[in-house]
Amino acid sequence: MTLIGEDRPGLVELAASIVAEHGGNWLESRMARLGGQFAGVVRVEIPDSSEQALTLALKNLSSRGLIITVHTDRHAAPRQSAPLSLLEIVGQDRPGIVREITHALAGFGVNVEELQTECASAAMSGETLFKARAHLSIPDSCNAAELRNRLEKIAADLIVDITLEPLGANALTGQK
Repeated sequence: MTLIGEDRPGLVELAASIVAEHGGNWLESRMARLGGQFAGVVRVEIPDSSEQALTLALKNLSSRGLIITVHTDRHAAPRQSAPLSLLEIVGQDRPGIVREITHALAGFGVNVEELQTECASAAMSGETLFKARAHLSIPDSCNAAELRNRLEKIAADLIVDITLEPLGANALTGQK
């Protein structure tokens, strides 16, 4: 499910209580406060017999300022998971950085598993720096050298620093 509401104490507890009341198990979530809003993605496990009642109860939270959209993954095909890589970007902020990078990644069939971005003031100059950190799933069919070359060209054009490194056990073996 996805949830969004004006940030205030107790939003997560509202959703967690409803899930627990319907016999659900909170499996994983990613949540954050952005621009005065609180947003998240949550994965829960629920008995089939409780799914409809839980969905209705969660949707009724809109009267308390929390908008929840429920998606079922019961029929989703299992995903093949490729090893993850870490992409980091740092440079002077300007429009189009995310678009250029994600366009290149999509062109190589790379899946963005997680993306965090922020703008912050540079320590010495006070200029606005753009920073991004992404976990990428790079398929075996991807030519890693061509992908790296494409990202380096974009980095030069946008005047940003980009690093791309394997995560986890791959970092030790040197594989992508």
